[in-house]
Amino acid sequence: MNVRFRLTDDQRALRAGVRELLARCFGREALRAAVGAPGRLDRTLWRILGEAGFFALRLPEADGGVGLGLPEAVLAFEEAGRALLPGPLVATHLAAGGVPGAAHGETVVVAVDGELAEWLDAADVVRGDASGAVPLRSVDPLTPLHRLPGPGIPDPAAGGPDPVAVLLTAAEQLGTAGRVCELAVEHARTREQFGRPIGAFQAVQHLCADLLVRTETARAAVYAAAVTAGPADIAAARLLADEAAVRGARDCLQVHGGMGFTWEADVHLHLKRAWVRAQRAGGGAQGEELLAAVLAG
Repeated sequence: MNVRFRLTDDQRALRAGVRELLARCFGREALRAAVGAPGRLDRTLWRILGEAGFFALRLPEADGGVGLGLPEAVLAFEEAGRALLPGPLVATHLAAGGVPGAAHGETVVVAVDGELAEWLDAADVVRGDASGAVPLRSVDPLTPLHRLPGPGIPDPAAGGPDPVAVLLTAAEQLGTAGRVCELAVEHARTREQFGRPIGAFQAVQHLCADLLVRTETARAAVYAAAVTAGPADIAAARLLADEAAVRGARDCLQVHGGMGFTWEADVHLHLKRAWVRAQRAGGGAQGEELLAAVLAG
């Protein structure tokens, strides 16, 4: 079987188009405004995403969608992760074609995910049982959370979480990993200590090199899983992407020093979002169990 993992010209154009759209509609000023208004979903932005086809990327053209595949969705969600785009993006994307208005950004859909639900108060439609939900103080100011008393973590042997949701979350984590790698390198080149850029010091060089290696390893795994759609490939990609995002953001903070923890920097926002995403179904120990179950089975 001949499997292509290299991006096509159309896929590169799609990625560039999504990045341009998000830079225009959710740039740094909009990000800061969202941080200042935690828990509020920007419905105008949601409709812009819908009009651009973000939620309907994989919906067939005959049903009013864009008619693309999982690899293209992964590229779009990678850009969303890079931009720290808030909202229940994965749940609404998966609901396109099944929930009226979801494909066009008119309906916000939230999925109950194990013991947690994101953006519950902003939802028009909730998939799953959210009874007894209790608000949590989220570490990420851009992701309001509720804890649920009932369902617990899905059993991988019983099917586990939706593999597409797992992969799209991995794509978001990959976007964060790539962005914090860029931020670390930019800071290392411009920040000076003792009359030299800090990037001239070996310890900083090692941190930046590790950031790049983890990011590119995760990228290869996520892109390959988008092509094969194999359960083991998706589980492995998610584990690598979670590690690249969380450890990458922590190392980026190390490069920035104390200023990385201030509200003027974006680094800590990436770390906090990476922490929250890693708790979604298919991440952490659950991802390891899922991968082990797939390989053993």
